[in-house]
Amino acid sequence: MGMQGASHIVWDWNGTLFHDNDAIIGATNAAFAELGLEPITLEQYRALYCVPVPKFYERLMGRLPTDAEWLVMDETFHRYYAEHRVRCALTEGVEELLVDWTVGGRSQSILSMYVHHELVPLVRGFGIEPHFIRVDGRTGPSGGSKAEHMVRHLAALAGVDPSRTVVIGDAADDAVAARHVGAKAVLYTGGSHGRASLAEAGVPVVDSLAEAVALAEEIAA
Repeated sequence: MGMQGASHIVWDWNGTLFHDNDAIIGATNAAFAELGLEPITLEQYRALYCVPVPKFYERLMGRLPTDAEWLVMDETFHRYYAEHRVRCALTEGVEELLVDWTVGGRSQSILSMYVHHELVPLVRGFGIEPHFIRVDGRTGPSGGSKAEHMVRHLAALAGVDPSRTVVIGDAADDAVAARHVGAKAVLYTGGSHGRASLAEAGVPVVDSLAEAVALAEEIAA
């Protein structure tokens, strides 16, 4: 249950609360290897990454992957990621930020494009689930945009006002999803996008989650 009239944060998970860059780039290169593509660096990834993910692959391959190629790459990516995420941790300072936001009488939730049945136990395993009034992962096929998921997510949050909601994420798609529902957004440079590509989204861009929360408090007031 949301806190009527209070500010709300919708957190992204991968690359935002969860610092999984190493697992992401490793999984991406494992998927590329299946098609004989050269590996890319984290810097290349952050410069070119976009959603829907097939468009990202198009930027690297010069064409969209075929349906068969997409299935192979998607399955390889998720298999590799599941094996290597265990070495990843929460972004530094996350626990304190979550506690402080809740203690201040505000609410927060997670909306991720990571598959729901794997996201929930992962969040629970870090002991932070009680800070969120809802945790939603992706329940449909991979490869889409977050905007429609955001509509359903906010609709399920009783008492949460979109105009007092701030989406904090590491991808331009987070800003698109926020705009789609009338919320605001703050983008964080520590995940899948570099500052230059995030700046194109037309919302504030910050280098730490502490800055993101401080700004969220200001713009959601």
